[in-house]
Amino acid sequence: MALSRVCWARAALWGSAVTPGSFVTRRLQLGRSVLAWGAPRSSKLHLSPKADVKSLISYVVTTTKVINGKYHRFLGRHFPRFYVLYTIFMKGLQWHLSEMCTKIQRGIHPAIHDILALRKCFCNHPLGMNQLQALHMKALSRAMLLTPYLPPPLLRHRLKARTTVIYQLDRALAKLGVAQLTAQEVKSACYLRGLNSTHIAEDRCRTWLGEWLQISCTLKEAELSLLLHNVVLLSTNYLGTRR
Repeated sequence: MALSRVCWARAALWGSAVTPGSFVTRRLQLGRSVLAWGAPRSSKLHLSPKADVKSLISYVVTTTKVINGKYHRFLGRHFPRFYVLYTIFMKGLQWHLSEMCTKIQRGIHPAIHDILALRKCFCNHPLGMNQLQALHMKALSRAMLLTPYLPPPLLRHRLKARTTVIYQLDRALAKLGVAQLTAQEVKSACYLRGLNSTHIAEDRCRTWLGEWLQISCTLKEAELSLLLHNVVLLSTNYLGTRR
C-alpha cells in the first residue's frame, strides 16, 4: 500500500491524469509518502547554479520595468484619470519588488512579510502564471530541476501543475505539522520546494520549511506564481546553503 501511494504521488507531481478532487481528499494520507522520495541523493546535486539564480532575479526586475513602462504610457494616453490612481498603487509594489530583488542579489534573506507584500505583482501581467515569458519559464524550470527544452505551452503547463501539487501538499503538511516529520522527511520536503538541504542542519531546515508554509498557506490559487518564484526568493540566501 505504501509503495502504491508513492507511485501515485509521483504520477500527480509529474502531471498525470489524476483528478484534483481525488488529490485534495487524499492529500493528508499522501503527505508522508511524497516526502519519502524527494530526498537529495548526492551532495553534488544543486538545485540551480548561482549564476542562473542571479539571472532570473535580474530578469524579473528588467521585464517588469520594460512591460510596465509600455502599459503606463498606454494608460496615460487613453485613461488619464484612472492612471493617476493606478500609478499610486502600482509604483509602490514595483518599488518593493525591485528593492527586495536588490537585497537578494546582495545576499540578504527576505522576510516573510516582504514576500507576501508582493502577492498582487504575481497575479497578472507580466509575472502571473499565465503571462510568464518563455525565457522566464525556462529559468524557473531549471530552478525546479525540470528540463527547459520544451515548447512554451508545455513549460507553462508543467510549471503550473508542479506548483499546484506543491501548494496542495503544503496544506496537508501544515495540518500534519512540521514537528511530526523525521529529519529525513524534513530535508526531503525542503528539497522538493527548492532548498538544497544537503548541507543544512535539521533545525534550520525545519525553520525554513516553516517559513515556506507560512507563505504558501496564505496564498490563493490565483497567486501561485508567487509560490513558484518562492523557490528562488526564499532559498537563495538562506543560511548554510551552498550553490
